[in-house]
Amino acid sequence: MASGPEDPILERYFRGHKAAITSADFSPNGKQIATASWDTFVMLWSLKPHARAYRYVGHKDVVTSLQFSPQGNLLASASRDRTVRLWVLDRKGKSSEFKAHTAPVRSVDFSADGQFLVTASEDKSIKVWSMYRQRFLYSLYRHTHWVRCAKFSPDGRLIVSCSEDKTIKIWDTTNKQCVNNFSDSVGFANFVDFNPNGTCIASAGSDHAVRIWDIRMNKLLQHYQVHSCGVNCLSFHPLGNSLVTASSDGTVKILDLVEGRLIYTLQGHTGPVFTVSFSKDGELFTSGGADAQVLIWRTNFTQLHYKDPKRNLKRLHFEASPHLLDIYPRSPHSHEDKKETIEATDSTCRGMPGKGEDICRYFLNPLLMPECSSTTVKKKPEDVSDLPSESLRSVPLAVADALEHIMEQLNILTQTVSILEQRLSLTEDKLKDCLDNQQKLFSVVQQKS
Repeated sequence: MASGPEDPILERYFRGHKAAITSADFSPNGKQIATASWDTFVMLWSLKPHARAYRYVGHKDVVTSLQFSPQGNLLASASRDRTVRLWVLDRKGKSSEFKAHTAPVRSVDFSADGQFLVTASEDKSIKVWSMYRQRFLYSLYRHTHWVRCAKFSPDGRLIVSCSEDKTIKIWDTTNKQCVNNFSDSVGFANFVDFNPNGTCIASAGSDHAVRIWDIRMNKLLQHYQVHSCGVNCLSFHPLGNSLVTASSDGTVKILDLVEGRLIYTLQGHTGPVFTVSFSKDGELFTSGGADAQVLIWRTNFTQLHYKDPKRNLKRLHFEASPHLLDIYPRSPHSHEDKKETIEATDSTCRGMPGKGEDICRYFLNPLLMPECSSTTVKKKPEDVSDLPSESLRSVPLAVADALEHIMEQLNILTQTVSILEQRLSLTEDKLKDCLDNQQKLFSVVQQKS
């Protein structure tokens, strides 16, 4: 029995980083993916089969964030080394460096027209840069703690930022003023972004929650309590009707924003997941995390499902639906209101037994990861295909590549079989229900005859 076209599937994955993946982004044409890592490198992957990946060397500490320019000709990256780099996307990987902040830089984001870049830093400031002149324009100061993320609105008129001071601020780029302020006493937002039409913002909370705010009405519209550890990143589908989230509980979840519910839980990573991102056409999304893997997923669900509620009900869920109290109703309510939510009591993160909340927090401090302390910076950018793993140094390169390819395929097969087993169980349950209903129908027909 076919499961239909609705379920996301793991298509492939990339390995090349030596430490956790912190950020990933699709190129505007959807043909490449760039990734940042605690290993200090930026990598550029092609989605073409058997194409080479490139490793860009320049940062001297953890690379925390990256993004393609809207034109796709540049890549901006931020680092704990306090700099921002602009990379030319070729084999050599030349870059220009901005001495951007006086503390680690946590995020970079291009305006939709590519003319400006906004950076957020642990020096408590947000800075805006001109890409045309490649120079600093102005700073935004109102946060009282580290600023973790700053993003332009789709029209470039606003910037949203989140900080460990537990506030989310909206800034007007014309008068350089803070025009709105959302606060939460429970935790702080690790990541924040505008929805595609710029009317709402979504926040990924250290308190395990995902929140959707309407910035026109200053209202909290939705509140999802579906993760059991901090939420590190999120990405809106280009249509704006769904959201993918990444959490330290080791899962990637997809939320249906129209119905206000969790629709998929994807378990492909071993350990915390730090980044998720949809492609510009929404057909693919990528995830990366502490296991140093970059997973590529095919979305497989479209806006058609939001027009046909009966079809929605046929979707396969790999876990029980969340309790109704886990998700706030869609009716607007003031963000000052205190509501009760069901908190997960699991004190350990999936895939990292015994570490407890330390693992949930280690995204805040990359130095807690042992591989970071032994990182060495290469003298020049290298083709990843020329970099066999440590365990394969003594094996001929062709054999090493073949073995890595086999291991990759086996990994995908294992994960696919696991998913298929879950689907088979659900199909068997459905079939049993059908047979029971058929038997009842026969009984009714016989009684009438």
